[in-house]
Order: sequence, then C-alpha cells, then structure tokens
Amino acid sequence: MEKIKENSSGWSNGMARNITFIVTKDCQLACKYCYLVGKNSNERMTWEVAKQAIDYILSHEDDFKEESVIWDFIGGEPFLEIDLIDKICDYVKIEMYRRNHHWFNSYRFSFSTNGINYHTESVQNFIKKNIEHLSIGITIDGTKRKHDLNRIWKTADMKKGGGSPEEERGSYDDVARNIPLWLEQFPNAGTKVTISSADIPYIKESVLHLYSLGIHEVNINCVFENVWQEKDDVKFEEQLLELADAIIDGEFYKDYTCSFFNENLGKPLDRKLQNQNWCGAGKMLSIDAAGNFYPCTRFAQYSLRDKRAWMIGNIYDGIDKNKLRPFLVLDRCIQSTLECIECEVAEGCAWCQGENYDSADTSTIYQRSTAICKMHKARVRANNYYWNKLFRKLEFKGIAKKESVDYAKLSNSNNLIC
Repeated sequence: MEKIKENSSGWSNGMARNITFIVTKDCQLACKYCYLVGKNSNERMTWEVAKQAIDYILSHEDDFKEESVIWDFIGGEPFLEIDLIDKICDYVKIEMYRRNHHWFNSYRFSFSTNGINYHTESVQNFIKKNIEHLSIGITIDGTKRKHDLNRIWKTADMKKGGGSPEEERGSYDDVARNIPLWLEQFPNAGTKVTISSADIPYIKESVLHLYSLGIHEVNINCVFENVWQEKDDVKFEEQLLELADAIIDGEFYKDYTCSFFNENLGKPLDRKLQNQNWCGAGKMLSIDAAGNFYPCTRFAQYSLRDKRAWMIGNIYDGIDKNKLRPFLVLDRCIQSTLECIECEVAEGCAWCQGENYDSADTSTIYQRSTAICKMHKARVRANNYYWNKLFRKLEFKGIAKKESVDYAKLSNSNNLIC
C-alpha cells in the first residue's frame, strides 16, 4: 500500500474552499458529547441530490475562485455511505477534468471517521483508488477508559449484540484495531480528541497513550457547549501541568505534538486578528440530504438544540447571497464583548460560530459564547508553564538558540478546533 506523502492539516496553506457533503445523519455510536443532536437513520443523501450539487458548484466557477478545494464527507459516520461517496468522488474527478476546471489539479477528499468500518473491503478499495488525494482522520479519544466513557455504541446496536438496553458498550476496541492500518497508510495523520467535564481526569494518560499507539499529532479541544462544572478549570489545569511535565521530561516534544501547547497562545489580541473570524463559517459550503445549502454544517438542523436551521440556498435555486451576507462581515470585534477584546490572554481563545448562534439570546450570529472562558485561561496558565520549562531545559542543554532547534516541531500551530 502506497503511503500518502502529505499531511493535509495545513494543505494548500488553509486557503482551499471547503465543500461538505452530509451524506448521512446516521452513526453506529451515540457519543455523549456529540453536538449532532438530531442524528437519525432516515436522512441519507441520494445520488441525484449529490450529482445536482456537484453540477451547480462546478458550473458556478466564478463564485468559487479559491485555487484549491477540499471535498469533505461527514455524517453521522460517512463511511456508512461509502458506495455513494465512491460514486461522488469518481464523478467529481471526471467532471473537473471534462470542464477543464481550475480545481482539477488541486483537490482533496477529506474524512473524519469513527474508524469502525475503516478495515472493510469497500473502504479499503476506495482508499487505494484515491490515496494521492485523500485525508482521513480517525477519532480515538485516548485510553480505553477515556474513550469508552463517551464514545459508546447506540442502544439499538447493543440490543442486536445481546446487551441489555441499560448497558453501555464502549467502542475503543472496535476503533483501536484499525489504528495500525490507518497509520501505515497515513503515517502523518493526526487524531482529534474531545474533552468534556467527565473525562478531564484522563487527559494526561490519554495523550501519552495516543503517542504510544504511534500517533504523532494529537489535536485536542474542549467542547464549546456550556457543559462545564465548578472547579473544572482547576482540574483541567492540573492535568495539563502533569502532561507538560511528561512531554518535556520524556522528550516527546522532539517527535510529537499536542495542540494544547502553542507558543503563540495567551497573548493580548493582535490588532491584525481583530478583523478575522475564528472559523470559516460562510466561506465554506455544506449540503444535506435534501439538497439544502448551509454556511457550515453546524447551521444544519441536526446540529442545533434551540434554533432553526440557517439555510443559504439549495441545489435548485442556488446560493442566496443575501442570506450569506451576514457571515461575510464576521470578525472578532463584531461579536465579542469589550472584555473579550481587551483580555490579556485573548489570542488563541476559540469559538464555534454555530454554537454562538445556538446559545445566543436571539437568533443572531453576532453574540459570542464564552462558555469555555475559564477553560481557556487554565490552558494559558499551563501553556506558560510548558514553554518556560521547555526553554529552561533547552537553555541548560545549550540549544536554546533559534537556529539550533526546530521550533516548528515544538510549537503545534493548531488551536482549539470544532
């Protein structure tokens, strides 16, 4: 099996257009922290809808001027619809070539999967066919204890397996068996770990466990929803301090990264960043099974607890630019309080645009949620400890000069992510 040669996390310098197909709202799992509150087994994309969406996008080249494109597939669990995805990708390649489209030589197919079906023949055949243009991330939350705390099988699937409805069956073993094959095919791939209130005590051991599995890049973030309990930030900081000691004392920083530690995190807000939004909502495009367009998947109805879906068009009428317009003016200042803007540790403090909308007092995208404020500040304190300790160690070894150490490896550029 040929190995992929490129780590896609920074592919095309992050300037590619992201187009997401919500191919199914079904999933084998019922993860407790999942923001997809409306998952179901009924809403699955048809080939006719997918084809019409592709035709619309490729025939409106002037509206999609980015030099590169990421064709993204999500669910639920996208690999439940691997036959449809295979057909979509074949059609995309043929049509980009036939139309002499400017994306033909600069595209990727991207997946975030729970990893359960990764080993199956249909998925492996798809990988072999497309590996030169493929990015796949498998979500594994860390140790079996942490992973199985949240990432559990659906009750219906447990019943089929003979378990009682009250029993929770974790999915760690079903995912971990596919990690070696995944890393053989995508050796530079990173995983995404999610932290919620219940699993804070397992952060350190989980990151180290993922390193032991051969995963070199661990992207890890706190959920943006308001799930945090009193003193969670204290426990969070304690875990990150212990993790910092483990990474530095064990010299994992030489070959491994963890996105919780970033050299640029926790500074006053750079004025150049005030006119930027944290995410690409409005600059992306998501399509659901009914052929509706959204500025981001988080604005589809199955992603929202309390608000109505925010559609910006559909495959029949195209994109309504007036409905898209509010997203094009989004920046930090327009949706942040003065306290957030002037915060001494503002840089690196993240948000999710869909969660902002869902948790706002009114149906606005201009009210920033601050549910993770204390968690961010705890992360900053631990991050300062990490870099102070690391620089002292490097200075002691006589390699503190910038030209003598690969800072790109020491400082992972990923911040909190959705």
